[in-house]
Amino acid sequence: MLPKPSLQRSSPSIINTTTTTTVNAVASTTPRSQLHSPSPLSPGSLKLDSLISMDVRRRQTKMGQSVKTAAGEPPMKPQNHPPTASDALPLPLYLTNGLFFTMFFSVMYFLLTRWREKIRNSTPLHVVTLSESNEDAWDVEDEEDEKFIIEEDSRMGTSPATTLGCAVPVVPIVPAQPAKVSVTEKPAPIITPQSSEEDEQIVKSVVEGKTPSYSLESKLGDCKRAASIRREALQRITGKSLEGLPLEGFDYESILGQCCEMPVGYVQIPVGIVGPLFLNGTEYMVPMATTEGCLVASTNRGCKAIYASGGATGTLFKDGMTRAPVVRFETAKRAAELKFYLENPLNHETLSVVFNKSSRFGRLQGIQCAIAGKNLYIRFTCSTGDAMGMNMVSKGVQNVLDYLGNDFPDMDVIGISGNFCSDKKPAAVNWIEGRGKSVVCEAIIKEDIVTKVLKTNVAALVELNMLKNLTGSAIAGALGGFNAHASNIVSAVFLATGQDPAQNIESSHCITMMEAVNGGKDLHVSVTMPSIEVGTVGGGTQLASQSACLNLLGVKGASKESAGANARLLATIVAGSVLAGELSLMSAIAAGQLVKSHMKYNRSSKDVTKISS
Repeated sequence: MLPKPSLQRSSPSIINTTTTTTVNAVASTTPRSQLHSPSPLSPGSLKLDSLISMDVRRRQTKMGQSVKTAAGEPPMKPQNHPPTASDALPLPLYLTNGLFFTMFFSVMYFLLTRWREKIRNSTPLHVVTLSESNEDAWDVEDEEDEKFIIEEDSRMGTSPATTLGCAVPVVPIVPAQPAKVSVTEKPAPIITPQSSEEDEQIVKSVVEGKTPSYSLESKLGDCKRAASIRREALQRITGKSLEGLPLEGFDYESILGQCCEMPVGYVQIPVGIVGPLFLNGTEYMVPMATTEGCLVASTNRGCKAIYASGGATGTLFKDGMTRAPVVRFETAKRAAELKFYLENPLNHETLSVVFNKSSRFGRLQGIQCAIAGKNLYIRFTCSTGDAMGMNMVSKGVQNVLDYLGNDFPDMDVIGISGNFCSDKKPAAVNWIEGRGKSVVCEAIIKEDIVTKVLKTNVAALVELNMLKNLTGSAIAGALGGFNAHASNIVSAVFLATGQDPAQNIESSHCITMMEAVNGGKDLHVSVTMPSIEVGTVGGGTQLASQSACLNLLGVKGASKESAGANARLLATIVAGSVLAGELSLMSAIAAGQLVKSHMKYNRSSKDVTKISS
């Protein structure tokens, strides 16, 4: 016979520890209502109560007794240590910290990796993309597997599980639902019925990309119809309405090939009138196209002060448009040799013949060169008649470059414009040398007019001009901006008369001077503008609205008496208008009325959208 296995009695401490752990686990997982429920007890419940009572009695016995030590030593009383934060940790503190930081940085790396594309694409982090929804959603092979999972979860939820004889309800597991995908929907196309089936087909062809939008004018032969079709295609593609942008009432034939490509309408800018501007003994009513309230009213007050004081005088002292190509040589010596050749007065007549053959109005006036290493910048200056003249001077420059290629075959033309011109950029060369028309305009405003019309005094205006227009602009590092707001008037007159709005940059170069004269009683005010770039033919000057404004000033088209006379007069009128604007604004600032006037004329309490509808 096999010997019976010896039964070893477990240590009381082990039993006590196991019992306590078991009881605590059951208590933590069992609802309080079930532990103290008065319902009939099951055998498992009786056993649990027994274990609990035994554990309580054993703890009371230990608390009442002294702890036994080795033989011969007095019993020691139990020591109660104050609880510390580390007692709640299942691991030592250094291991817990290491585990925490590892998990923290792992989570951060995971989130940054997933958010990297969102940050690059400026997508809000809370928006769930399609790729994220596919990763997070349940990936069920087929409907049968999904049905099996749901049925299995339901079955498990209906039968209670027991732990040590205690019924513990199990919450049914509900399968995770796929995350909702936030996708930016493309706006619904705005469809306006076309006048004919043919136009409808063309619109669809443009929307589908089969017909280029820029080719509509040449294919249809009707600029108005092409603009209408392009406009409708644009609305359908973008889903945005162009209602409010007018289409009717404009001659689209007049802008074809010279003013604007691919038109879909035109923008309306209100035009105000200031004046009369009494300049050089003649009265002018000056049109100004602007959306800035108070600008027309302020300039008009300046015109009133000038008129009441006997008028202003304007003088044009230079007229020449510029273009500066940049060329390169193998050595700086060769670049210098070309510079000497171009600036030699003996060669000017030959170069003028070559330059002037491109136009009957363009006449070469001079050449100025600047060297930067092996590169040579050649600034040509020529008269251009009544045209602003950029195309005219560019054609003449090209003729000279072709001619120079014979004597300087190693010359490499880098560009027809090397920014030494300088066009549509603030530049010291324009401020010093001038470009286009250079004009100075002046007036003497009598003391009583300063007081009654401008509401200030001569001494205040002189001091303000020195501290604001001169000292303040110098502190700001201004380049040609020694004035109060010359660009305001220049831009408004440019828009009204069909000039290039971008050339407002150099055309607004202006220095405003004020000085007390006649024993300090009267005010001498002047504006000096070295680079006003205007024309009365070509570009936007031939459009109906702009042509009407030029006609109002008496400078429409080319001058029949003297080539360039109309353009020179227009530049003088611009300077006179700037003089009026400077005088009025400076007076408003000196009198402390600037904010008040803008609140009155530059703010509206009316709802313009309701008025227009």
